[in-house]
Amino acid sequence: MTRRAVSDRTGATRRQLLIGGAVAGLGAAAAVGADLMMNRADAAADAAAPPMNGEQMVPFHGVHQAGIDTAAQAHGVFLGLDLHDGVEREALVRLMRILTDDAARLTQGKPALADSEPELAGAPARLTVTFGFGPGFVARAAGAAPAWLAPLPVFGIDRLQPELSDGDLLIQVAGDDPLTVAHAVRMLLKDARGFAALRWTQRGFRRAYGTERPGTTMRNLFGQVDGTANPEPGTRDFDRVVWSDDGWMAGGTGVVIRRIRMDLDKWDRLDRGGRESSVGRTLANGAPLTGSEEFDEPDFEATTSIGFPVIPAFAHIRRARGEDGERIFRRAYNYDEHPDGEGVSESGLIFVAFQADVEKQFTPMQRRLDQLDLLNEWTTPIGSAVFAVPPGCAVGGYIGETLLGS
Repeated sequence: MTRRAVSDRTGATRRQLLIGGAVAGLGAAAAVGADLMMNRADAAADAAAPPMNGEQMVPFHGVHQAGIDTAAQAHGVFLGLDLHDGVEREALVRLMRILTDDAARLTQGKPALADSEPELAGAPARLTVTFGFGPGFVARAAGAAPAWLAPLPVFGIDRLQPELSDGDLLIQVAGDDPLTVAHAVRMLLKDARGFAALRWTQRGFRRAYGTERPGTTMRNLFGQVDGTANPEPGTRDFDRVVWSDDGWMAGGTGVVIRRIRMDLDKWDRLDRGGRESSVGRTLANGAPLTGSEEFDEPDFEATTSIGFPVIPAFAHIRRARGEDGERIFRRAYNYDEHPDGEGVSESGLIFVAFQADVEKQFTPMQRRLDQLDLLNEWTTPIGSAVFAVPPGCAVGGYIGETLLGS
């Protein structure tokens, strides 16, 4: 091979490198430009897109516990636990510190401290965790229990099952995503297993997130609106009805949880007029039988052309209406399970009512309903529990410290 041949090949190679480099440079510039354009497009799309509901968080810390005045989420799980023998005040402090720490983490989209599936904690979806103390818990803590913290009086309509009633500790877990809720339940039960045993579990649901406008009154499985007369969170009326100002309970509340079986198979045989008369509201929009809109004030004095009350004496809304102080805040959930027997339904309501004083607010109302409420023909309470819900806590504190920390 001659020196010229080598030189020619070398020159060609250099020219190719120079040309190739120039082309590569243009390609790189084009790629950078395209990448910038794509990034801008992605940023614009992200800015225009509504936030993912899974990213929404409810603050855990505060004067009150979350999950009470929080707009009700789509899924709720209620856990009743019994304390193990020998778990006394010092152990209760450890239990509530552990539960508080993990609940605070999970509600903010962070894994629990010893989370075996941390990937499941990343979408909080408005998760809230709320704790309540039964009479046994307060006794173990050597605290002064509110006078109303006891099982409810026996009502004639009750057919209570022990495995669905009472308990020392309540954990309410609610969120808009069932996977998030299930994971939180598992983590919290793992935290508690050295201190308490699970007594009962109740799982409920409402409409899925985005199905209805925020603030829409829920419907139960009878098709009726449920909670029209609720006080509005954030108002003085709500504060007066719900929050306690008594001792270690200041900033807390009382909760009644009743599992009410609804006989949908029997309800199916009732005509629409009978259904509306039994509750005193129309099914279409929940308006009282004397009004046209859901939030119209019922006129209990109105009569028909032949002198009968438009809202019958046995109507649920008439029986539930009492003195001004006899009011509650309903935050119920539906349940629907595999049917037993020959019917097609095993369904009902997890009735959840918050109030400052159960004995003064809920009990008188329930006595009237027990005596004469036509809905009793289709409903049967099969579970019942009362808990004191302590106030919230600050960062670094724990739920129950007003009881356990003094």
